[in-house]
Amino acid sequence: MGLFSFTQEIAMDLGTANTIILSNDKIVVDEPSVVALDRRTDKMIAVGERAKMMYEKENPNIRTVRPLRDGVIADFNACEQMMRGLIKKVNPGRRLFTPSLRMVIGVPSGSTEVELRAVRDSAEHAGGRDVYLIFEPMAAAIGIGLDVEAPEGNMIVDIGGGSTEIAVISLGGIVSNNSIRIAGDDLTADIQEYMSRQHNVKVSERMAERIKIHVGAALTDLGDDAPEDYIVRGPNRITALPMEVPVCYQEIAHCLEKSIAKIETAVLNALENTPPELYADIVSNGIYLAGGGALLRGLDKRLTDKINIPFHIAEDPLLSVAKGTGIALKNVDRFSFLMR
Repeated sequence: MGLFSFTQEIAMDLGTANTIILSNDKIVVDEPSVVALDRRTDKMIAVGERAKMMYEKENPNIRTVRPLRDGVIADFNACEQMMRGLIKKVNPGRRLFTPSLRMVIGVPSGSTEVELRAVRDSAEHAGGRDVYLIFEPMAAAIGIGLDVEAPEGNMIVDIGGGSTEIAVISLGGIVSNNSIRIAGDDLTADIQEYMSRQHNVKVSERMAERIKIHVGAALTDLGDDAPEDYIVRGPNRITALPMEVPVCYQEIAHCLEKSIAKIETAVLNALENTPPELYADIVSNGIYLAGGGALLRGLDKRLTDKINIPFHIAEDPLLSVAKGTGIALKNVDRFSFLMR
């Protein structure tokens, strides 16, 4: 990348929780999808990790926004600012002129035309000249290392922050897909609600997120790899006095039960709409779990027991979509499923 390189190629996984940018096959940005704006001028103060530090701790002059909700853009202006800020981090050096960008961006497979348009517009405002979109389950499959153009069925369940994408892929296209708006954020909200109802302790979204990471589970019996109890500190909801509550993974498994059951149902619905020939391939190949939700303890075992098809967790579930968009970027001319 010299002084005069006119185009720069980047691949982006624009997620509800994290945004990852690849450039030259390397992950250059992996930050939370949060942006902090000045309330009076709407100028950007911080983006990514620094903005996440401010999240839920701001004073009246600063607003921290998560521009994406449920996998789609909820706040257009903030999203554009965030993309701009993160793209700046890719090449922090001074340039004579900003290069025009060729971008590949992952979008949820259940997106409407309007939502796709919003992503494309944001990318163009942030400096993208050639913007290609790719469906996230497709990108996840490529990132896991499956041959998506082969005539055999592969099934991907990508549990992100805002939406769960379930897709059956064959011959470089999505055969049946199911996109539900129940994912990591809903699990976090379940935990918040449970702590408030059961223990009378008020917890913030970030605290609930930490509980999910430390003791989140999908099964009430994890055997040997059970996590330690996690101590939650917060105000009593009624008296406002400080409380310390130890939380064990069994309670969290109970409180996440309903949301996980909805994900199970969605997987079954997608399988129901799968042609029998591809169904046979899926039973022999297994189903791949990607996205941050795949890290929930015991989720693969629970789904395997319920559906009787083996579930495999991708080796780096958080990065599989990003890796896939990176590979798609290199093969822009070859892959027919990229949307202009």
